[in-house]
Amino acid sequence: MTSAAEKPETLQFERDGVRLEVDGAVAVVTLANPTKRNAQNFAMWRALTEAGRILPGSVRVAILKGEGASFSAGLDRQAFTPEGFEGEPSFIDLARSTDEELDAAIAGYQEAFTWWRRPDVVTIAAVQGHAIGAGFQLALACDLRVVADDVQFAMRETSLGLVPDLTGTKPLLDIVGYSRALEICATGRYVHADEAVRIGLANIAVPRAELDAAANDLAAALLAAPRDAVVETKALLQGGTTRSYDEQRAAERAAQGRRLRDLAGLGE
Repeated sequence: MTSAAEKPETLQFERDGVRLEVDGAVAVVTLANPTKRNAQNFAMWRALTEAGRILPGSVRVAILKGEGASFSAGLDRQAFTPEGFEGEPSFIDLARSTDEELDAAIAGYQEAFTWWRRPDVVTIAAVQGHAIGAGFQLALACDLRVVADDVQFAMRETSLGLVPDLTGTKPLLDIVGYSRALEICATGRYVHADEAVRIGLANIAVPRAELDAAANDLAAALLAAPRDAVVETKALLQGGTTRSYDEQRAAERAAQGRRLRDLAGLGE
């Protein structure tokens, strides 16, 4: 009989178009406002931030997906109206704030996008249909992307006179390089499934009906390896984008030393 201590930790949370479901080592975060194609607003960003904060330590893999036909059509266009969202600052209000206030506001919005890169969890975006602007950046926040064959990525901020500011520029640069990243952002064009796989934006493309199964299969493959080895490997690769060759060699040695001592029962 399984003791209470051995039962997998479960958790459910739903607020402002975000649903979090945790079953043991896997968390599923769902954008759950399909009637608006999961368009994002400030309340949704706060809910996404809260989902990251309450994620149990048992979670090893987090899957992010969108309910309905689209992953996320980007920022809710109501944000661009003079009245904005009730009880929230409009873009005009933000523009009139001090530099410090404006910086703090954007930093708060970015928190919904940053926790997906935490070292102890591998994150997977399962993306179908439109992933526009903030939707594209949310998919880029994850470590891995599984896409449906109908996916349409686009960075449309420049067409609105803005820039991508929700942490998407760094991963896009790391994945596709400067020239292609500039072209994708400056033109706002669509990147479809075949190109996404070819240039590294997606790990795999599958028929729409197989998207959930493909994400689940990838999660299961990630769970097959010991957690500490995966955590060390993720940290090693994340840091490798800014280290020199010799610095990366040293980081490999240090990480392997920790793993060997741990496997020998000599860890701290």
